[in-house]
Amino acid sequence: MQTTRGTSLSDSTNPEGGAGESTGSPRPRRVGVLVAVALAALIADIVSKIIVVATLQDREPIRLLGGLLTLLETRNSGAAFSIGTGYTVVFTLIACGVVVAILRTARNLRSLPWAVCLGLLLGGALGNLTDRLVRAPAPLKGHVVDWIQLPHWPVFNLADSAIVCGGVLAVLLAARGLQVDGTRISDTDDDPPEPEPEAEPAERKPEPESAAEPPAGEPETAPEEKRS
Repeated sequence: MQTTRGTSLSDSTNPEGGAGESTGSPRPRRVGVLVAVALAALIADIVSKIIVVATLQDREPIRLLGGLLTLLETRNSGAAFSIGTGYTVVFTLIACGVVVAILRTARNLRSLPWAVCLGLLLGGALGNLTDRLVRAPAPLKGHVVDWIQLPHWPVFNLADSAIVCGGVLAVLLAARGLQVDGTRISDTDDDPPEPEPEAEPAERKPEPESAAEPPAGEPETAPEEKRS
């Protein structure tokens, strides 16, 4: 069949018969952002620890900014900020669980802020977990290298900083109602409930007709008398 002038061979209507409707495209996944942030945090932590061990081990601390910042090399057998020393294996297993949980969550990750947040948490957890696995005294019991000290604050490293920043960001995002998949809790809660369909009135049954009436225009016939 010939097409009319000015019309395109490809019609914009839905092939099922309905008009073409533009549906919102799903949000892109943000796994790449998570991986990039995690790698940046992990590489920065590992490189800084290598430099610290090579330059500050068995040496006097370096004080900067009038004593506000001190660089020194220490070993930590506990969690971040030297918490819980003596439970190295427990914290190693916890770190492994955190890494697995973040990787499972990444399957539904479509929020850019959450990608940065989880990337910081993942990179920090992997940074300290690397020390647990490869440093003395033994695998799963390795001591973490800490080297940054502030006044009235425990010694920490870049992995600890990434974990703290990721944790603070997670609290802020949760407070704002932003979910990992990019939706907001307020958006789903504020939707008005769908109205219930009204029940259709029951059909009235036709009433039984009385004695048949003669059609209009025809005279009524009197009943015949009984013959004697």
